Amino acid sequence: MTFISDSLNRIKPSATMVITAKAAQLKREGKKVIGLSAGEPDFDTPDHVKVAAIDAIHKGYTKYTNVEGIPELRQAIIDKFKKDNGLSYSINDVIVSTGGKQILFNALISSLNKDDEVIIPAPYWVSYPDMTLLAGGKPVIVSCTQETDFKLTAKELERVITKKSKWLILNSPSNPTGSCYSRKELEEIADVVRKHKNLYVMTDDIYEYIVYDNFEFFTFAQVAPDLKDRVLTVNGVSKSHCMTGWRIGYAVGPEILIKAMIKIQGQSTSNASSISQYAALAGIRGSNDFLKPCLKAFDERRCYVVSKLNNIQGITCLLPKGAFYAYPNVSGLVGKKTKEGIILKNDTDIVEWLLETAEVAAVPGVAFGLEPFFRVSYATSLDLLKEAMNRIEKAVSSLS
Repeated sequence: MTFISDSLNRIKPSATMVITAKAAQLKREGKKVIGLSAGEPDFDTPDHVKVAAIDAIHKGYTKYTNVEGIPELRQAIIDKFKKDNGLSYSINDVIVSTGGKQILFNALISSLNKDDEVIIPAPYWVSYPDMTLLAGGKPVIVSCTQETDFKLTAKELERVITKKSKWLILNSPSNPTGSCYSRKELEEIADVVRKHKNLYVMTDDIYEYIVYDNFEFFTFAQVAPDLKDRVLTVNGVSKSHCMTGWRIGYAVGPEILIKAMIKIQGQSTSNASSISQYAALAGIRGSNDFLKPCLKAFDERRCYVVSKLNNIQGITCLLPKGAFYAYPNVSGLVGKKTKEGIILKNDTDIVEWLLETAEVAAVPGVAFGLEPFFRVSYATSLDLLKEAMNRIEKAVSSLS
């Protein structure tokens, strides 16, 4: 008899967490590692959010709350969707969880039966396939090429839908590529979804507010309101309000699914932190003006990093429209030889070599389902990014 369950053996550790932990360990050993692997804004939580959290503590809001979240926060989420996305929801259509990750997990665990298929465009956020496997479902990975800006087309979606298809997961702006779906692209996907009544759509909008070049964000239910009862829209305050450690995610969707997710959450973590909920309430109800300097800094970093990467022989990189990641193509480095005579066979070899040689931590494309690429996060200071790009350029120039 083995101690570990069979279901756990179906999944692997989060690649981004593994790389980040390895970089942190090297730093503790005295290495001057520049970490470009973590998906976390380097800006501090806004002061009005901090004040709200402190105020909640002083008022004694430190007890258990409803599993699904405090009513005030759920109403603020309803108001947010009405104001920003033109969508109307009731209080029973809303759940608050310990981060967006738990929202996704709750949804898949509460809706998937054995071998139900989940359509996941690649490159994907690393946890989508493993959560699907843990829930007993089957990930159906659809490779989306650089030629389509790493986005799923309606034609490709139609090709992979079967009678077992349960969910399509859409992430826009995307982690790891920063690609964003336009209204027209979402409408074309919606036309396909309408024809397949068994297919539901889960949209991960966690980077909604982090877009560039006047890109206009649309969420799926917004462009296809007739499909709203088949859509779970996932969001949170981690990226938009620089609140990663506060662990607050939320979702709106059909009441029957939300009830099932609350049931799962009630038997696992119960409510999200009460203090974090009051902090998130202040963030969602408050002004987003604090984001303007953050976006300006992200934009400057984005343009610098992409320009620099495209000037390194063997690397090409598309300019992302959102989030704070670049996803460079490193096919020109595959097969190159290091000074030590080692052949770099794939993006994993390249990333490990960069960590050891240049002391720059990135995440290999294999973790996101599309090779040969790697992901770099530009959610760090411009000075560090300049040093990191110089190190990568110097390391690459030593290859033969």
